[in-house]
Amino acid sequence: MAQLSSQGNNAIIYLTYAFLLFTGLALAWKFSSAKSFLSSNGTQRGLPLALNFIASAMGVGILTTYSQIANISGLHGLLVYTLCGAIPIVGFALVGPLIRKKCPDGFILTEWVRARFGIVTALYLSFFTCLTMFLFMVGELSAIRGAIETLTGLDALGAVIVECIVTTIYTSIGGFKISFITDNFQGALVIILIIICGAGMGSYIDIDTSKVGPSGLLKANKLGWQLVYILFVAIVTNDCFLSGFWLRTFASRTDKDLWIGTSIAAFATFAICTLVGTTGFLAVWSGDLEVSDDNGYNAFFILLAKMPRWIVAFVLIFCICLSTCTFDSLQSGMVSTISNDVFRNKLHINYTRGLVVLVMVPIVVLAVKVADNILQIYLIADLVSAAIIPAVFLGLSDTCFWYIRGFDVMCGGLGALIGVFIFGTVYYGTAREGAKLLLIWNGIYDPEDWGAFGAFVIAPFGGLVITFAAAALRIGAAYVYAKVSGNTFSALDKPEIVEVVSTEVESQYGSTDDSKKNSV
Repeated sequence: MAQLSSQGNNAIIYLTYAFLLFTGLALAWKFSSAKSFLSSNGTQRGLPLALNFIASAMGVGILTTYSQIANISGLHGLLVYTLCGAIPIVGFALVGPLIRKKCPDGFILTEWVRARFGIVTALYLSFFTCLTMFLFMVGELSAIRGAIETLTGLDALGAVIVECIVTTIYTSIGGFKISFITDNFQGALVIILIIICGAGMGSYIDIDTSKVGPSGLLKANKLGWQLVYILFVAIVTNDCFLSGFWLRTFASRTDKDLWIGTSIAAFATFAICTLVGTTGFLAVWSGDLEVSDDNGYNAFFILLAKMPRWIVAFVLIFCICLSTCTFDSLQSGMVSTISNDVFRNKLHINYTRGLVVLVMVPIVVLAVKVADNILQIYLIADLVSAAIIPAVFLGLSDTCFWYIRGFDVMCGGLGALIGVFIFGTVYYGTAREGAKLLLIWNGIYDPEDWGAFGAFVIAPFGGLVITFAAAALRIGAAYVYAKVSGNTFSALDKPEIVEVVSTEVESQYGSTDDSKKNSV
């Protein structure tokens, strides 16, 4: 690696964090308000939304995960991964307006769940939402630690702690509004990085064309086809657990702005992640790695070692900025979720700021001590979301699934996870291996191991089957009870449609005519 001196690396790292702290505090001083600390509903146009969705969809982990899949499964696997990562972003433009109509004063998914299924189900979903963001924050800190250590050769523990301190300070003061603004910078930085690194690799990387064909990395393969299903289900459902996406969905000024923002973000995310991932097979064709190399996740940095030091220094700055902006988005999303779901937004703003600090302690400890496999951290979160989210979204239909209740949804989600354990026990032959499947212990990159594929089939579809079974059991019990007790059987009655006027809309437009009413 064309590294700078340790003094030069330290100067770059900590001056970058100092700049980010100063910028964050300046933005917080100018834009911070109690009203926009947790959300900024109905305020943002399409382009800022696009930059924010790009930033929320990326972290430093993109520099390793996409190159790893490209090194293992070639262009086929890479395109599957990038498409499955990009397409679900547009899903927020499809589902977002419907949820905003049903819950106009909400700003995260769990608020609609509370209105549709009740407080217990909302807290159940909130727990798994916070768990997912917790895992993503651990993964992000692990990713930046690995990137800094690879780029500099230094122990990055100090940098990780400083990043947590910096984001905690300005996020606890500015909240979501500041996170939204910093993500605009991050989205622009991603594009600049791709241009500079693309030009650098074109100038300094020599490709041996005789290795392209024999490598087989441009051919379709079994793993690539398996990942079409696994990754699509994993990412679609997991995105629903990231409150940062919902905060930005509710922040869109109009549905048109939301469509513009998500469409641009989906295309940009696909293009950027594909370009980053190509390093996985470029490193093979340049002779630096073998196919399915154990070091394939490091392909981007291996190629970077051939470039001038100024490019390495720029990438180091970029990684820090990218990670910091991603991390503050996760922080603000988690705090908004806890404040809304647990405390119903009744906490004094200073106590809410204290939550930002409080959630950091276990995250830093776990990231420093036990988080080695970033991809596995994300896969655990993916499996949980695949089990829980499909049943929740049945509640969006008022005509087909009005009879589904919170009890059914919770039985479906938890039952699906038990189903994955049972499947793993049968497939691998031991309960220990069944439990390990819940953690996706063996990964998803072995085309001969169908355990992960089976888990991601059982999780969503098994969850839906158990949800309907629980509903049938509940309705049947209610029918028997009504017959025995002589009470009215009402388990299949459709709920009344209650007209709810958004206070936000009312204050903005100064009227409450029918066009501004929303059904819950």
